[in-house]
Amino acid sequence: MSLARTYLQPKVFGLTVVGALVVGALLGVLAKAAGLDWLVTTLDTIGTIFTNLLQVTVLPLVFTAIVLGVVSLRGLGGARTAARLGGKTVAWFATTSLIAVLIGLVIGKIVNPGSGASLTPDQSTVAKLAERDHGSWLDLVTNLVPDNLFAAFADGQILQVVVISLAVGVASYALGERAEPFVRFNRVLFDIVQKVLGWIIRLAPLGVLGLIGNAFATYGDQFLRPLLSLIIAVYAGTLLVLFVVYPLLLRFVGKVSPALFFRKAWTALQFAFVSRSSGATLPLSRQTAVNLGVDPGYASFAVPLGTTTKMDGCAAVYPAVATIFITNLYGISLSVGDYVLIVVVAVFGAIATAGVTGWFTMLTLTLSTLNLPPEVIATGIAVVYGIDPILDMMRTATNVAGQIAIPTWIARTEGLLDDEVLHAPTAPPLLDEEPVSASQ
Repeated sequence: MSLARTYLQPKVFGLTVVGALVVGALLGVLAKAAGLDWLVTTLDTIGTIFTNLLQVTVLPLVFTAIVLGVVSLRGLGGARTAARLGGKTVAWFATTSLIAVLIGLVIGKIVNPGSGASLTPDQSTVAKLAERDHGSWLDLVTNLVPDNLFAAFADGQILQVVVISLAVGVASYALGERAEPFVRFNRVLFDIVQKVLGWIIRLAPLGVLGLIGNAFATYGDQFLRPLLSLIIAVYAGTLLVLFVVYPLLLRFVGKVSPALFFRKAWTALQFAFVSRSSGATLPLSRQTAVNLGVDPGYASFAVPLGTTTKMDGCAAVYPAVATIFITNLYGISLSVGDYVLIVVVAVFGAIATAGVTGWFTMLTLTLSTLNLPPEVIATGIAVVYGIDPILDMMRTATNVAGQIAIPTWIARTEGLLDDEVLHAPTAPPLLDEEPVSASQ
């Protein structure tokens, strides 16, 4: 789910953003047709301010998210059985993420979203794009480690910040209780960043109006086709994962009928699609897994873990497709090494940021790993945010399907699946628990 849902009613906010997109497009077309330079300038200013505000939150969000995510892995417990189940669950999470991101890349290359238009960055961004060098693997490894801790933050080197965050998170994990004050500080800092980001997101309708309006004022209706192509690509990728990948694994690994799975999971998937929140769907997801015969104890562990780390829609398919879309808008060509980095971020990024992962964090991490200028990252994210409510529904439904399906077939391999319960007719699970805070 989008970050704004924490602060606003999702239906009202989503309708407002979509309305702003339509109004912005109309204003842009009007400005271009009537030659209203003052309107173009106004739209451009509104969009620029919004992207700058988003950019301010990126580094503290990434740092605190990863530190807290690594420390949260402590919750897997120390018992041998729990460790084995935890390891197998995380391994399958990573495996399906790999499949999902590869599907996203293939669909992205076939549909090639964003190829119908191009954004013209300002001169400073042009200079940074000109300096961008794919380099070698040796350069990549060397550049992972900053020569100055504070310079990595000051210069916006997010990949270096990610490495620092992982190191700090692992150290905090190893120190245990002694690092608790630092962990609490990061938790508070993360909450503060989230709160500030929530305030910024409240301005999303204005930001979308300015960005889309300026895009249409500059490029005309040729900008509509790339946005539609992004929607088509994301839906195609997520539908393949939802209705092809998961059913095949359920059938051949879990020995569970896909038709039976979807019949019992349909209520949860519908709620996820409408609410756009894996977190709010969690009670439904857990009860659905139990109704599918998964041992209640394992379901209580695996489904919540999946809610924070198993996001094939938001953390795999979408970042891959959206990255291709944004780089196409700026005329940036991706190398083989860049595609490999996209895969690596999709497979390990969600696990590294466990508990706080969402499309915003994962897309930011993906774009930053490619060493794109901060202005391109912020503008690209702001542009796709305009149609995010449409994309988020399908992404979240895919996320929730994976969060239920994977524990189901793992339970089968571990002898924790009750076939009697699996085949028993059950009423749709009821949302009888208080919805938890949504992390996606």
